[in-house]
Amino acid sequence: MIHYTKKSPITGENNTMEFDMLQTVFNDCYVAWSEGANIQDAFPMLDADQREFIKTGLTPEDWFMLFGDDSEIEGLVTNA
Repeated sequence: MIHYTKKSPITGENNTMEFDMLQTVFNDCYVAWSEGANIQDAFPMLDADQREFIKTGLTPEDWFMLFGDDSEIEGLVTNA
């Protein structure tokens, strides 16, 4: 289990997220991502919120403050 801390670009607060993996696994994944792998390929065991936090420092709460509830825009996107 590791704890990863990053500053929110929205609030300026330091936030910590917990990941259920060994530090060595995290380090290997992080190196793969920093060397050009897509984050979803480098960290396939993490969900989108966790990957977003690593990439940008945005928490799900920050995302909500920026973009609101997804249900508000569901009807606006259609497949052509």
